[in-house]
Amino acid sequence: MHDQNVLPVGFPVDHWTARPLPPHTPMIGRRCRVEPLDPDRHAPDLHEANLEDREGRNWTYLSSEPFRDLSAYRDWLRKMNTGDPFFHAIVDANSGRAVGVAAYMRIDRANGVIEVGWVNYSPRLQRTPMATEAMMLMMQRVFEELGYRRYEWKCDNLNAASHRAAERLGFTYEGTFRQAAVYKARNRDTAWYSMLDSEWPSRKKEFERWLDPSNFDEKGQQRTRLSHRR
Repeated sequence: MHDQNVLPVGFPVDHWTARPLPPHTPMIGRRCRVEPLDPDRHAPDLHEANLEDREGRNWTYLSSEPFRDLSAYRDWLRKMNTGDPFFHAIVDANSGRAVGVAAYMRIDRANGVIEVGWVNYSPRLQRTPMATEAMMLMMQRVFEELGYRRYEWKCDNLNAASHRAAERLGFTYEGTFRQAAVYKARNRDTAWYSMLDSEWPSRKKEFERWLDPSNFDEKGQQRTRLSHRR
């Protein structure tokens, strides 16, 4: 018989220790390399690729405006890349040129929680298998190499593209924090998504299936969609 005087508690997490910080080493895939960002080396490629976003739409839901000047962009990267956030450049394996960025941030070693943020894909990276592979590589490092328990994705609740990306990548929507921030002199309601270590094996299996070269035709078009079962 259940003892009504005993309060419920969470399941045990045996032998838990604080997780290490992400290392300063590259993550290498078939289509891309995700490596610690070096403003001097990566800024020229990134700036050139970002300029293809002529209307600056990629920056709508970021706290900074588009950079038309390379030196200003390089200075901004130096200022932002503090270690938390820990920026990474996404480098096209074919061209060897950086085409996007993403960062590990809000790194909570004690509880094994880490967030991916500052995701900014230039038009050269958007809607490519390389874009998906980059996110998979970052997840794989977090769960398999570093042993974190929770991986987070957050976005402005009005950012429909970010919602779609989180759901496509296998994150679970957890709710929206209303009036969570003010940026660019406007309100931000923040949507929260997460992925857990227990979910990663099935997510990884689906990533590997989708990214397999056999899933793409001679024109590089996908044969089947990426679809994570809930």
